[in-house]
Amino acid sequence: MIKVNQLEKYFNKGKNNELHALKGVSVTFEDKGLVCILGESGSGKTTLLNAIGGLDTFQGGSMEIEGITLNKYDPKAVEKIRNDKYGYIFQNYYLLQDYTVAYNVKLALNTFDISEEEKDERVEYVLQKLDIAKYKKKLVSQLSGGQQQRVAIARALAAAPAIILADEPTGNLDGKTSQDVLSLLKVTSRKFAQTIVMITHNEEIAQLADRIIRIEDGRIIK
Repeated sequence: MIKVNQLEKYFNKGKNNELHALKGVSVTFEDKGLVCILGESGSGKTTLLNAIGGLDTFQGGSMEIEGITLNKYDPKAVEKIRNDKYGYIFQNYYLLQDYTVAYNVKLALNTFDISEEEKDERVEYVLQKLDIAKYKKKLVSQLSGGQQQRVAIARALAAAPAIILADEPTGNLDGKTSQDVLSLLKVTSRKFAQTIVMITHNEEIAQLADRIIRIEDGRIIK
């Protein structure tokens, strides 16, 4: 579970170009389900996701993530949360194009103290679940956009994180593929009992989520 309490975020605080990006945001994410944070460009949705994900600082408020409380940005605590609790899915995939699908997914397990055999078993398992095991020996560069996004999802799932944070994962996909990916994430969140928090500006895509949180001008409005 993630609990965000009165989170404040500024850019260039105290300067002429100060931007108050998050204005006392409070929200709770339960232990399972696909949640969409919906908002226009500049609404604060990416800033909120980055703060929750430990990818950016915050200046006020607190967060409780799987029982760990952060009252300020603490690099050591955040690093542990990132390693132990989170998986990430990015809009631009961030896959190694000249390496195989299996290699890209296995990279997520390199920090784990487990055998190579167990790593291979995990890779095979998530690729099977996402229906892309047949591509495991293919180079990522040989795959379509939708297939690459599935590889990115597989990489996030391989470490079995409690929470997956997705940054506009359908932004580069066509409408049909976007719906397929969202449906897959929804099923994944239930099958693996995970919280998946995804940001989007697409109203139609958001409607596929279990829950929608609307953000505007740094505040949650609904």
